[in-house]
Order: sequence, then structure tokens, then C-alpha cells
Amino acid sequence: MISLEERGQERGVSRRTAMLATGGALGSTFALSVQPVQAQTMITTPADGLTAGEVKIKTKDGKDMAGYRAMPATGQGFGTILVVQEIWGVHAHIADVCRRFAKAGYCAVAPELYFRQGDPRGIPEIPKILSEIVAKVPDEQVMGDFDSTVAFVKAEGKADTAKLGITGFCWGGRMVWLYDAHNPAVKAGVAWYGRVVGNATPMTPKHPIDIAKQLHGPVLGLYGGADTGIPVDTLDKMREALKAAGTPAAAKSEIVVYPDAPHAFNADYRPSYRKEPAEDGWKRALAWFKANGV
Repeated sequence: MISLEERGQERGVSRRTAMLATGGALGSTFALSVQPVQAQTMITTPADGLTAGEVKIKTKDGKDMAGYRAMPATGQGFGTILVVQEIWGVHAHIADVCRRFAKAGYCAVAPELYFRQGDPRGIPEIPKILSEIVAKVPDEQVMGDFDSTVAFVKAEGKADTAKLGITGFCWGGRMVWLYDAHNPAVKAGVAWYGRVVGNATPMTPKHPIDIAKQLHGPVLGLYGGADTGIPVDTLDKMREALKAAGTPAAAKSEIVVYPDAPHAFNADYRPSYRKEPAEDGWKRALAWFKANGV
């Protein structure tokens, strides 16, 4: 879910900025609607020692889906982590997150999940992205594209898809819970500020609170107490649903709330970034995956 603060962050951009945002390889630029980026806090992870860049993933309906993949340049058998985009698609921040996981010894892949509906990176208005692209992406399509991404990694033969994890941010945070319930192979998930409740629609028939009992691997949820789009009481309801589920994965799942953190506190390229909870969340995420067999 996008907070009210984010909905108001529309900015004018120059023609040069627009060209930078819409050109270049996947994951090499930032989306227009988040310009200008906060250079003073932005983290840039180098690709030295890594195999990193754009890949093509064949989907179940025979289409070519772009993705950004990063993994150590040598070795094999790496744990596999799906990295799920915010509403801006696979722009530079998501690619950097993939490289961070690769530096930690993982094969991390971020599929471009909106490619059938459009490219949000070149649209300067957040409300337009939400109405013209995000609202038209069905959960069922996303689950299938994740399956195709896992199949791609398995076919490459470098990483071990039996050690499968998933993490995502904002829109992608919600998808973490859903895919964990969808795929029995998921060992663990880490959801960053993804909404857990919502109305059932043809595109989004279920939400995390509805599938707590179906979780296959435990999920670590990382949330901001000052997130105006995800009220803390909804997180309390999710905790109750996990407790009531009575399954090992649900019982082991955990929700952490950083009291003063806003939505998107891990987005180091935006004003919402909060260094301490972001760094703590990253440490927790790595420990969570390690502890749960990813």
C-alpha cells in the first residue's frame, strides 16, 4: 500500500532526467516519480566479484520477462532469493538490493512483474502508476511469474532452488506473504512494509491475513509504526491470524514494528529512509534466511 505521503510526492522532471529514467539497462536508473534521488543517503553496491545484470525469463504464457539477477561470479549451490519490486518496477534500488544479497552469497533475482501492463519507471505521477498499471496486475499473474523465475534459476544450474526465499518492499511486501502461501518450496520470506489487510477484488482476491494458515515457510514482517498507509492495528490483526492458524510456519512468523519509522524506511534513495531501522532490518533479514534454510 502507498502512504498518503507518497501519493503527494509528485515532482517535475527535466527532459534529460526523463531520458535517464526510461533508458538504459534494467535496474540502471531510477523511476521518474521518485526523482530527484537522495544522493546523500543512497547506497550503491558495486558489482565486482559478481555476475550481475539483466536476464530474460520465459513465462508460462510464452512471453519473455526481463529480470535483474545478481550472484557470486564463482561457485554454485547458492541460496535463491526472489526480490520483489515496489510500485516502480525493477529500477536501480531493487537492482542494488539484489547485489547486496549476492555479496552475502545468494543468487537474487528481481523479475519485472508489470511488463504486460506497462512500464512505471517512465511515468512521473504516482496516482497514474497506481491506476493505469498497478491496479491492472492480478495476483494470479504475479504468482505464475514467480514460478517462472524459480524455474529459470533452476535451469541455469548455478543456484539451489531448494533453498528458496523471497523478500519484497511495499507492493512487493504483500506479495511475499502471498507467494509463501502459494509455493510449498518457499523456506522463508521477509516482507518490508507490505499491507496485510484489504478488500477482496477479482485482481486481489486474498490478502496476507486471509492466508496465514497456508504459509509454507515462516515470514518476517518489517513495518514502520509511523506508516500512515499501514495502521498498526492491522499488524495486530495479522499477529492474531498467525496465532490462530496453528501451523508451524505461522507460529514461527514474526512481525517487527519500528515505532518512529515511516513507510519505505529502507528506501535509501528517498526522503523516507531511516538508517537505523533499515540497517537493523537488513541484519534481521539475513539472519532470518540463514536460520530458515535459505
